[in-house]
Formats: sequence, structure tokens, C-alpha cells
Amino acid sequence: MPDPLSEMLALVNARCLISGELRAGGEWAFRFRPDAPVKLDAVVRGSCWLIVDDGPPSRLVAGDAVVLNGVGSTVLCSDPRLRPAEATEIRTSEQDHRGRPGSGDDVVIIGGHVDFDPAAASLFTSALPGVTHASAASTEAAEMRRLLEQIMAETASDNPGARFAIDQHAQLLLLQVLRIGLRGEAVSHPGWLRLLADPRLRPAVSLMHADPGRAWGLADLATAAGMSRSHFAHRFREVSGQPPLTYLSHWRVRLAERALRETDTTVAALAERLGYASESSFSHAFTRIAGVSPSRYRRRGRPSGPEAAIRSRYHA
Repeated sequence: MPDPLSEMLALVNARCLISGELRAGGEWAFRFRPDAPVKLDAVVRGSCWLIVDDGPPSRLVAGDAVVLNGVGSTVLCSDPRLRPAEATEIRTSEQDHRGRPGSGDDVVIIGGHVDFDPAAASLFTSALPGVTHASAASTEAAEMRRLLEQIMAETASDNPGARFAIDQHAQLLLLQVLRIGLRGEAVSHPGWLRLLADPRLRPAVSLMHADPGRAWGLADLATAAGMSRSHFAHRFREVSGQPPLTYLSHWRVRLAERALRETDTTVAALAERLGYASESSFSHAFTRIAGVSPSRYRRRGRPSGPEAAIRSRYHA
């Protein structure tokens, strides 16, 4: 049975990249204006306050991590009563990209951002709340601490492959934060993240992901979830924001988009693989959801030059 969370992250090509480190002491407060839609901050040592878009302050302690989605500004500070300066005023070491506000290093925070395929970005960002907080008190705290320690160790080293190792640990850190979010409280609005958090609906979602080309009916999916058809349809729509078979149609189109970008599979072959009776019916469904025809999507989203040659070689 496939793991829908892994499939979703692979579909959007989500990659967490650590981009900086903040060391602070004494009294300090700085406002950051994110340059990426999705950011990650984790407290390695000490504690601080986080204020998102001038909302109420939240206390962060060592081992805490947050994923920030679509926020306009964030303030990190030693005291919420302090007036923040702009983060551009932080003294930064040219060698290690470490910001050093205040005095000392009582607090150490690492920051990064999440890259993903722009064509599938909305699938990721629309599902996340503005702030997903993974607490050091959670059951995954030990694993998060281990990952933070490994990131710091690789950052301080000059070992070959250190940058690659940092990115791999950051990817696992992002996964831990999302797993905590899947437990429910951080996911308050409909979307795929909340859908995957629902243990009653997950079996039906797994079936659709395992065999997207099958002609799934409402009765099949409701049976997998152990519900009546009416109860299943109502719960699925309430949790995901769309009916079950609409979700299946959108999932098929997301898979088709990736295939059109990355492979030379024909539109006719995609239509057959994804369960459509004809190429025209597939093209109609694709155009309705993606806004362009499959052939136009392929021309618009296909790389050119050396990258295209590499992809063609490895997907031949």
C-alpha cells in the first residue's frame, strides 16, 4: 500500500534547504520578511519568542521547529515588548552566513526554506496552515533533536559532502514537522494534509493512490473506509474540501502533469493508464482542471537544452 504523504511530497518535489543560522544574546528583536513562500525555523539552543504577522507571540524553546506558510513577516526576539529592527541590520559573517544580534550566543536558531515544483506549489501551500509548530515536548522530539545536532555538526565541519548531508537532514526535519501536523490540531482547514490525518479516510485515499486508473466507485471507497456511501461522501468533502471522485480526478491530473513534464509518454498512453475511455475524454478532464490542454501544458512546462537531453535519456 503506498504512502500518500510520501507521494504528495514527491509530486510537488518538496526540498528543504538550510540557508542560515542566527546566534543571539542579551536583548534583541529582529523582523524578517520571508523571501520564499514556505520557511522553516528551528531552535537549537536557548529560547526566544516568535511573532507572525504582528499576531500574538509564541514561545519557542530548544528543539522546537516551525514551518511558516505564506506569512508576510516574522519577528524573532528575546522579549515581545522590544521594538524590532529589520533583519537586514544583523551583522553577518561572510564565511558562515551566521547572524549575530545582541551579545553572545545564548540562542541559536537555524533557518531555511522549502523549494517545490512551481507547477504543483498550490497543492502544498493550500494544505498547510500559516504556522505549523512542532514542539520539543512531542513524541518525535528526540528525533528532531538528533537531526538538529547532525545539521549543526555538518555545518561546523569541512567534511566532503557536508552540504548534501545538511540538506538530507533538513528534509527529514521537514517530514517530522509535517508528521506532527498530521496529528490534527495544526490542520484546521480542508485539504490533503487534513485528509491524510484522518484515519477513517486514509484507506480509501491509499486505494486511489495505489491504482489511480481504476474506475473507483463511491461504494468501493466507502467500503474501504468502513462507512455508508452518504456518510463517507459527506466526511470526505468536509475533510478534503472536495468530493471523493473529484479528488481522484485532480490526483490523476497531477500525475499526468508530472508525466508530461518529465517523460515522453504520449497523451493517449496517459489517458489509458489513468483510466479514461479515450484520449479526448482525458484531454477534456485535464483542460478543465489544469486550464490548458495536455499538449500545451507539455510545451509550456518542458525544459530545454542540456536538462531536456538528460531527462529524455533517463526516461526513454
